[in-house]
Amino acid sequence: MKKIFRPLFACLFLVGAPVFAQNVDKPNVIFILSDDQRFGSMSMTGNPVTETPHLDRLAQEGVFFSKAYVTSPICGPSRANIFTSQWERKNRIGFTNVSNNFVSQEAFDNSFLIQMKQAGYSTAFIGKHHTTIVDRGNKPLNQGIDFCYYGKGHLGFYPAKKHKQFRNLKNQSQTEGLFEAFQAYLKPGNEYHYFYENADASIKDQLQPRDPEKPFCAWINLNLPHQSSLGGMGSRPGDPEFYSTLYEDRQDDFIIPEGYPNNLTLPETVITREEQPGYYRFTEASLKRTKLATARAVYGIDQFVGNLRSMLQDLKLAGNTIIVFFSDNGLLYGEHGLGGKTMLYEESVHVPLIVYSPFLPEAKRGQHCAELVVGQDIPATLLDMAGLEVPNTYQGVSMVPLLEGQEVDWRKDVFLENLFTDQGYARQDGVRNERYKYIRYYSKEDDRKKYLPDGIAGEVPIYEELFDLEADPEERRNIVSIPEYAPIVRAHRARCDELASVLK
Repeated sequence: MKKIFRPLFACLFLVGAPVFAQNVDKPNVIFILSDDQRFGSMSMTGNPVTETPHLDRLAQEGVFFSKAYVTSPICGPSRANIFTSQWERKNRIGFTNVSNNFVSQEAFDNSFLIQMKQAGYSTAFIGKHHTTIVDRGNKPLNQGIDFCYYGKGHLGFYPAKKHKQFRNLKNQSQTEGLFEAFQAYLKPGNEYHYFYENADASIKDQLQPRDPEKPFCAWINLNLPHQSSLGGMGSRPGDPEFYSTLYEDRQDDFIIPEGYPNNLTLPETVITREEQPGYYRFTEASLKRTKLATARAVYGIDQFVGNLRSMLQDLKLAGNTIIVFFSDNGLLYGEHGLGGKTMLYEESVHVPLIVYSPFLPEAKRGQHCAELVVGQDIPATLLDMAGLEVPNTYQGVSMVPLLEGQEVDWRKDVFLENLFTDQGYARQDGVRNERYKYIRYYSKEDDRKKYLPDGIAGEVPIYEELFDLEADPEERRNIVSIPEYAPIVRAHRARCDELASVLK
């Protein structure tokens, strides 16, 4: 794969926009990461109920990546992949309780946040933290980021109930509370004096407001619409009304997959309904309620984006602020007879990605890019857009040439993997290209709660799937055993082996 790393400014203004002044300030950067928000969760991606006008507008004014993927579709590993800009086979950071591996000091120093801090940026890390940095106390994160305001693990809809560090917030609901924290960071002054004054003693030293003389880079991590954070939604008097009333009359419009819950097609050696976590074993009624709560949560995230952009306008920062929106993985809502994530089906691995830059020429705005991109590409892209060097430890690649609409030698396929063994899911890996997806599953007999990025010696798959995504985009027809596809199966097996080796 050809790597092209050039500052966005230098590139964009070669294609007809005004020449960029040499002494212009570096751009501000906001990276918003939602949780369990699948590709089809937005109005513009075909959701029949959920309204997302602000996300849709962000895409219309930026670039929407219609084939964006996470390669380890589960919270902790996916976030570690973004921190390191590496595949899990390389960084070997699964869930801490299974892999016992942390983001290394080198990987943290090479993260886009620290790279930007070293380049003179004020930095912020806000919200959910699901990846351990160097040691269990996350000391480098706490000391290395200027405004470090997070909760470990799941936040809940009311984060102050679980995490004492959020008790200085006036807003009790998660999305609104994290927006309040971002306001306190971005708007130094007396208005948010209470936020700093009432902060828990354990975190006061890690809450430095933005230095107005510096550009800023903020990573905002929402724990919604993750199901663990939907409980109690809208039950408190101060909650925005839409959390308890929105779409109440639209429940019949939520689609239940045909045959659910009896539509599981995988063999029992791979997974059974009983092996899935209880909170992902839906009935038709509970699935509709979950989809309703999810739609409300996504609407809240959309309002977050709208309020954020309004604040940037008020502070006269909008003209110099890049915004990237992504999700750590998708979620299955009964498709393939499954709930939850970790599986390598499209519902789990295909997510929305929007890259907005105020420096994009008008002709480039609103485009939909269909190249295969992954979460690991985001750090390289942000550094490239800021005119900074991309560390050679990154496996992700800058998407700047795609933002420009250039013809570029881009990846033709994506390696996918699930190495999580703490629940009933089988280990898997696979490869997805423009036409086909190949998935293979491994035995669960000797791997439970073990971390096996290299597999087991002499291991062969216990089950395989091949889907023709052009003819079967919902991955309903496994064609792996049809004789006419045998050459394609062999080619995909070999490619999967190759990628698994190359990405180590």
